[in-house]
Amino acid sequence: MVWRRVRNRREDSTEPGDPLVRARERMVAEQIEARGLTDPDLLRAFRAVPRHRFVDSAEPYADEALPLPAGQTISQPYVVALMTDAARPPGGWRGAKVLEIGTGSGYQAAILAELGAEVISVERHAELSEEAGRRLADAGYEAVLLVVGDGTKGWPAGAPYDAIIVTAAGPSVPQPLLQQLSEEGGRLAMPVGERRHQQLNVVERRGSELISSRRDPVVFVPLIGEYGFGE
Repeated sequence: MVWRRVRNRREDSTEPGDPLVRARERMVAEQIEARGLTDPDLLRAFRAVPRHRFVDSAEPYADEALPLPAGQTISQPYVVALMTDAARPPGGWRGAKVLEIGTGSGYQAAILAELGAEVISVERHAELSEEAGRRLADAGYEAVLLVVGDGTKGWPAGAPYDAIIVTAAGPSVPQPLLQQLSEEGGRLAMPVGERRHQQLNVVERRGSELISSRRDPVVFVPLIGEYGFGE
């Protein structure tokens, strides 16, 4: 595996009257808050992170998933918010150690960093990880640790994690990820199912006990790796 930290902080240059800021405000109000996700910290993070820096699209704040290189996607804003809300650790995000599987463009990692989490993000496509590093640095999220490798194995060097978010779908939750969850209420959010149809699964670990629940139906790209789908 290869890893690096994102540095070179730079503030977002948009002003309150900027059309991109207004589009971001509408995104939060109409796509996230109106659908029942009302946690103030969550909404603040989505208002703060400049999504347009993480996608190459004329409509970066549209209510839809957008394509990325290597056959990957960035989920629609509501789904990113849903995953984030589902994985929220008992003690909140600030100071929490979080593992993200599937860096993509870096947007989910930026949301987590904005919430105050210590973020480690694993991506199997080196070119995506490199580009995500540039985008994160450009947006000012200097402390995200990026790793290139098989995300189904997690990142044992940083364990245990207060939260794990898997932004790709597998046939089941990889055992290494469950083992890397904190025993004190660590939470994992991951889409589980077939390649084209999945449900969001949430797992909470309390000591040796794992408590699972199924949430909303979702559609994600497949999780490829030793403990996921094959190529």
